[in-house]
Amino acid sequence: MTERPAAGERAVIVQLDFGQPDLEDQLEEVRLLAESAGGLVVAEVFGRRHSPDPKTYAGRGKVQEIAAMLAAGEADLVIFNHELSPAQERNLERELKCRVIDRTSLILDIFALRAASAEGKLQVELAQLEHLSTRLVRGWTHLERQRGGIGMRGPGETQLETDRRLLGNRVKLLKERLEKLSRQRGVQRKARMRGDVLNVSLVGYTNAGKSTLFNALTHAGVYAANKLFATLDTTSRKLWIEGAGNIVISDTVGFIRDLPHSLVDAFHATLEAAIDADVLLHVVDSASHARDEQMVEVDKVLEEIGAHDLRQVIVWNKIDLTEAAPGVERGEYGNIARVRVSARSGEGLDLLRESLAEYARSKAESRQEALAAAARNAQPDYIN
Repeated sequence: MTERPAAGERAVIVQLDFGQPDLEDQLEEVRLLAESAGGLVVAEVFGRRHSPDPKTYAGRGKVQEIAAMLAAGEADLVIFNHELSPAQERNLERELKCRVIDRTSLILDIFALRAASAEGKLQVELAQLEHLSTRLVRGWTHLERQRGGIGMRGPGETQLETDRRLLGNRVKLLKERLEKLSRQRGVQRKARMRGDVLNVSLVGYTNAGKSTLFNALTHAGVYAANKLFATLDTTSRKLWIEGAGNIVISDTVGFIRDLPHSLVDAFHATLEAAIDADVLLHVVDSASHARDEQMVEVDKVLEEIGAHDLRQVIVWNKIDLTEAAPGVERGEYGNIARVRVSARSGEGLDLLRESLAEYARSKAESRQEALAAAARNAQPDYIN
């Protein structure tokens, strides 16, 4: 399992420049990630390279600089805002004589910290174990080759092989449990979809304000904070919309750039709420200057889970920070494309409710037409 940083653990952040245009945004994001994991950032190390160093990712000179920062800041953890190979991680720990984690390990740690439901904990454990399986050799290099001797002769298996086998058994068990939960949810979901109720899912970049919007609409009291990945477990509530009746609205886990594939796979069951929605409300932090890049990242994950073709409404959130006026924008065919709101102040929420009512009525009308067509097709043809 990923080792969780203790509260206030002192960390040095490493961000290398390989020519990417949004370096400052990436740096700000890893600061927030570190703080969300309970870390205290005491130093930041930058550098420019054409490509990663095969042995240490950062190169010998930069590793020496990191070591100096560790000593100066009395830190005992280094966080690379990049994906390290097991060998690079091992080499860095040997050189720096402290723990080194990469972006994936950091995100996994935050997920472990936030998971509340039994299913969420299973999903996080699965993702952590699959990530750990590539790094087992770190702890067992001295046992990879057992020496012969009294009591140690015979076929047997090395400690590393034993550990891998036990880990594989645990991964298999977790996948079976999650598959069972997924089937149970599928039955419940099909029952909901047979009705006229509109299913809506909130999606968006982490910290875009999804949970705050969810609470503002449903008064559900879901945990919302100015932290990355404040929400992990999908929460669904019925919402009464005047002129349309009840709809079902779900709050889902936030997305982030370079979201580890193991997390997307492990949280596939949780993300099914987005896959099966009639409408996705793509919540965007309109006050962030990285909002366009964040929207692209969300669309990437939606495509990865098979939800990119669903009808999507952009919810331009946090207009209280940008002084934009609440409003509704429509696309070329008259469909609602964007709604400008502030989940915190409540501005524009009436317009969002009206937009949802419009979609709910449209679904009900389509269902009535489908039922009428099915009834006509079911009538026998009489021959005179």
